[in-house]
Amino acid sequence: MAESTIQQQPLTSWDKPELDLSNAEWQSSSRGRGDVQIAFVEGFIAMRNSGRPQSPSLIFTPAEWGAFVSGAREGEFDLT
Repeated sequence: MAESTIQQQPLTSWDKPELDLSNAEWQSSSRGRGDVQIAFVEGFIAMRNSGRPQSPSLIFTPAEWGAFVSGAREGEFDLT
């Protein structure tokens, strides 16, 4: 297979800071049934799997979070 001549930059943190989440105040859904928790840290929104809190968290900017929430409310991610 031929070697690619395109130089790719490593995808390091997608230009988001390394946040210290050790003291984050994680919140679950108001009904407490979800597996997702969120925390507001240093102007960003972190999201993690509550069943595996040691796993990496997703980090969103406020604009990204707003787009995600709007999409979810509009059913953009419904699989049914």
